[in-house]
Amino acid sequence: MLYEEIVDQMMKLIEEGTLKPGNRLPSIRALTQEFACSKNTVMKAYGELEKRHIIYSVPQSGYYVVEGYRRRETLEGVHGTIDFLSAGPDRHAMPYRDFQHCINQAIERYKEEMFTYSDIQGLGSLRVQLAKHLQELQVFTVPDKIYVVSGSQQALHLLLSLPFPNGKRHICLEQPTHAGFIESIRQHGSETYGIEVGNEGIDLTRLEQLFKRNDIKLFYTVSRFHNPTGYSHTNETKRKIVELAQRYDVYIIEDDYMGDLDSNAKADPMFAYDPSGRVIYVKSFSKVMLPGLRLGLAVLPDALREDYLRAKFAADVHTPMLTQGALEIYLQSGMFSAHIERMRKLYSKKAALLQQAFQKWLPAVTTYSGSLSGFYSTIELPVPMKAKQLQEYLKHQHVLVDHAERMYLPDFVKDNVIRLSISQVDEDLIERGVQMIAKGITELLSRRTEVKFVSGDKKR
Repeated sequence: MLYEEIVDQMMKLIEEGTLKPGNRLPSIRALTQEFACSKNTVMKAYGELEKRHIIYSVPQSGYYVVEGYRRRETLEGVHGTIDFLSAGPDRHAMPYRDFQHCINQAIERYKEEMFTYSDIQGLGSLRVQLAKHLQELQVFTVPDKIYVVSGSQQALHLLLSLPFPNGKRHICLEQPTHAGFIESIRQHGSETYGIEVGNEGIDLTRLEQLFKRNDIKLFYTVSRFHNPTGYSHTNETKRKIVELAQRYDVYIIEDDYMGDLDSNAKADPMFAYDPSGRVIYVKSFSKVMLPGLRLGLAVLPDALREDYLRAKFAADVHTPMLTQGALEIYLQSGMFSAHIERMRKLYSKKAALLQQAFQKWLPAVTTYSGSLSGFYSTIELPVPMKAKQLQEYLKHQHVLVDHAERMYLPDFVKDNVIRLSISQVDEDLIERGVQMIAKGITELLSRRTEVKFVSGDKKR
């Protein structure tokens, strides 16, 4: 068909670099003349390219190449690189066009507010929509307790600096954990206590001792789809952690950054077991939508209100109005719910493929986390193999992985753990990538054995 010829021609121009990311495509009128076809034929071709998230439209301006498209094709197409390192959402599944529509609507709806300072706490009408959305996650609260932030990392960073009603000073956190939170702790200079979490869960007896014997101000936990392991606490574990926090006057920061992706309707957040303010609920939209959006929220108790608002004002006055208004429209229209349903299916399939590949290819000397998130999972290498050594080896094989050292406190650090993120890896590359990782582990172990054998021979 003629429209397919147009698609092929535009793809050729993009892939050879004639049309670069951000470049404007030929106008519809120009292509109707070049291909001697109707406007509808050209629009159908451009519509197909939009569906593939290769181009996007700007009203009354034209069509443009999506930023980052060429880089992805270069990595996975030309060089055959399999990227388990990048941790953002699947680029092919991002709602570019829908959210662009919401931004355009937000400009019209809030055009006067765009040029004035807004509520430090966040756009009131957005907070109403967020309260409705949170109900679907079993977080029942009111708009006045919701605070819009420039990404959940901002909420975490600000909360570390605040005095808490319990008057305590120290931080307890899971090990390993989100590297951004560890960096915030370093900058604040807080005294910290770690507790290991993994496939077997968390040691509640050990956690109780930490709460009981130390001046613990708050406990930071990623309650489901943990970063980096992908582990999720059971409802029973969540309830018991909340009970311990109540008993020993400890606050909980529950980072539910990917709660939207949980397809288990029976899974509750910790917030559901104590909505009084003991559990501070933090959520992000970066991993499920557009990382550059930089929008998140925190549900805070009234006791933290004044201190938090002062800290937020000092940080950036308020979160940008345009993105707030666009998110409000995106939630209100039902686009977000439809998008999340697609994302759950996409990431669940990737998670299943990863676990199957682990079982099939990884050598018995390794252990791996049973992640169902479709984002993160870890592989623990046999001692004394180093994660950085494997990372460098795989890089030369065009497989990118991350080492997890920066995700540990100094007393807990492990140098033999790699983190895999499969969110941006094509489904048909997951097994091949794991197979190459397994090959790399076997190869490095073999080299080490050979070195030991030669050294032993020389001694004889």
